Amino acid sequence: MVGLRQLFLEENERINKKILSNGDVYVGDFKGELPHGKGKYLWSDGTVYDGEWKGGKMTGKGHISWAAGAKYEGEFSGSYLHGFGTFTRPDGSEYRGSWRMNIQHGLGTKLYSNLDVYEGCWKEGVHEGNGRYSWSNGNVYVGNWKGGIMNGRGIMKWISGDIFDGSWSNGLRHGSGVYRFADGGFYFGTWTKGLKDGKGTYYPAGTRHPSLKRWCRSLGYDGIPSSFQSHDASTLNLVEVEAQRTSIRRSVSELSGSGSLSGSGRIAQRTSSMDRNSSPGHSARELIPNNDLSSALSHVSDDVHSVVLDSDRIAYEREYIQGVLIKEKIITAERSRKTKHKNKFHVEEGKSNSWMNIFQSRQSYYLMLNLQLGIRYTVGKITPVPMREVRPSDFGERARIRMYFPKKGSQLTPPHYSIDFYWKDYCPMVFRNLREMFKLDAAEYMMSICGDDGLTELASPGKSGSLFYLSHDDRFVIKTLNKAELKSLLRMLPKYYCHVGKHENTLITKFFGVHRIKLRGGRKVRFVVMGNMFCTELRIHRRYDLKGSSHGRYTDKDKIKEGTTLKDLDLDYEFHMDKLLRESLFKQLHLDSKFLESQNIIDYSLLLGLHFRAPEQLKAVLEPPGAATNHDGFSSDDVGVSSQGELLIPPTGLILVTHEPSSVNTAPGPHIRGSTLRAFSVGEREVDLLLPGTASRLRVQLGVNMPAQASHKLLQDEGDSTEVELFEVYDVVLYMGVIDILQEYNARKKAENAYKSFKFDPVTISVVEPKLYAQRFINFLQKVFPEPP
Repeated sequence: MVGLRQLFLEENERINKKILSNGDVYVGDFKGELPHGKGKYLWSDGTVYDGEWKGGKMTGKGHISWAAGAKYEGEFSGSYLHGFGTFTRPDGSEYRGSWRMNIQHGLGTKLYSNLDVYEGCWKEGVHEGNGRYSWSNGNVYVGNWKGGIMNGRGIMKWISGDIFDGSWSNGLRHGSGVYRFADGGFYFGTWTKGLKDGKGTYYPAGTRHPSLKRWCRSLGYDGIPSSFQSHDASTLNLVEVEAQRTSIRRSVSELSGSGSLSGSGRIAQRTSSMDRNSSPGHSARELIPNNDLSSALSHVSDDVHSVVLDSDRIAYEREYIQGVLIKEKIITAERSRKTKHKNKFHVEEGKSNSWMNIFQSRQSYYLMLNLQLGIRYTVGKITPVPMREVRPSDFGERARIRMYFPKKGSQLTPPHYSIDFYWKDYCPMVFRNLREMFKLDAAEYMMSICGDDGLTELASPGKSGSLFYLSHDDRFVIKTLNKAELKSLLRMLPKYYCHVGKHENTLITKFFGVHRIKLRGGRKVRFVVMGNMFCTELRIHRRYDLKGSSHGRYTDKDKIKEGTTLKDLDLDYEFHMDKLLRESLFKQLHLDSKFLESQNIIDYSLLLGLHFRAPEQLKAVLEPPGAATNHDGFSSDDVGVSSQGELLIPPTGLILVTHEPSSVNTAPGPHIRGSTLRAFSVGEREVDLLLPGTASRLRVQLGVNMPAQASHKLLQDEGDSTEVELFEVYDVVLYMGVIDILQEYNARKKAENAYKSFKFDPVTISVVEPKLYAQRFINFLQKVFPEPP
């Protein structure tokens, strides 16, 4: 009986077995000539698949093992790893989670060969979205990821007990954040590429400090993580990731992995790139992010973070440049309350004076949506029109596109969630040609302004009460105009078009579009879209609005905050530049001021942005190599010393090298256009700017990435001030442009205000001429940028 059964099984196997011409073997069910049902496939190289088939393709559940030692067990579709499954590499790393077309995609957990663990979201084989990474040495990061790198809001807890909660970019602390030291001290401030940069406040352990919950909400976060309340790394949990893990309980929560797939058929080898961004050599302090966790982080009570020791109410207001402490002064809780009350008063006062009060809160949001809808419509409408030279009829108020956008939509407009509005786009062909002239791609322009990320409303830096919006990628600034400013722009537009076409290096504001929105009740709001002069990968530490005037041209110290635009009398630096760079600058300034003079325009400014590089003289501020902490209780990482004892601040500031187009991004930005500048110091050749200690190589253009050496003017009388200047001369990178060119010179009142600002004798000079304003403007800048000896 046993012999008959064995004979039957052997005969059945012979019937369901197929040997292919290439040496591969299939044993199992067929449907016609194709494997269908359950079966086993043996490739000639030793790879084996045992599982379900459909129409000749691996589809359903199965198990595959490669000759090299890798194996996968889980779901397949169309001969791809697709669905849920576990992949194990020969080195012991393991991934258990979702797959799409042979790539880790969705929720999954990976255990690396060095025992690091990642749990969270994946996209195309890399970490993307919310996730938790635990290093084998005990460090933990919970937060957002992008492209396999920490990017967005996130929390890092080191084995030492230090915790950072804030913004990350490209694996480094970048933006606002809070650093809690293991001893209970806090530092509230900003970081740039992993280093403290800008103003912040340090609260020693036991000192009263602001509510962390309220501080996080001020940055747009819904709450603060319980990781600040506990030193246990287990509190660093993402609520969202935890919920997602419960939906895939079949997974092994402590395992995750990836590896390369090899074999015949349609199994691709794309997953060999999965570990590119997760090498075992990365330390917790090297990997860091920039997205938004929002409510995915657990909340804690406000009261937990208001610990007070009556014996110590002192905090320290500090200012850093690239990790180097340059200023420090002591502040007390009483002074903080006074400053808070004073700042609150100024905010309320600013709101009451704004002519845009009707668009506060929700209506401002509608205004932003209307603007995005209108720009998307008109740019999309004009872009397909064949390129041609502009005509006289393309200028003026009558050259426009008008459209009605009802909420329910129409034959020409889509339905939307805003309120009904009328849209007008001025001089569409002219601005279409200007965007082409500035080499801006229409699709990128629309995505920057009209994408899903929306616009950011900014506080007005001036006295006009205008609304300002910033595109999500910081490339464009959108400003509201009054009627007089709109007329001035349209009147000068033909000459402006000729000027920027003739002078590619012009420093005058780049305009990309002028629009008007009319709401119910007849209220009209006018906008102009401009390039953001400070769209750069470098942090702008100081901003100045320079007119060459002295009347009222200073800023009250109590009003100066991070990002405040300062004025002429606040500038206590001189900038020494390469001879040819300076010549190029003033040649263009003369040309631009001549154009503005021809248009009877006064009251314009040079907007100047400074990025400071830490100088050689400041190295003494840093702790000696190998020191664990400095005298303030900061870890070595916070003051610019790596764990290997290497200085993170370069010993030299800036280096000019011969321009190499292949090494830098030569595509123009929204605020720049034109040729690469030549420098006298490199033999009058085109130059790039190197930032020692970084991988940055920047193209030097007029008003963009311009290196200089700044001489700090010593304070003549500091009095009882506790501020201390730690250096006098250092390297800076300059960004500049001519702004506020829409102030038309017609009204006598404007002229009278102008001569007062220059302190002229009203008897001998009753009217200020545009030519005189231009001369004073250039003369002042020549003092700011003196000629080299």
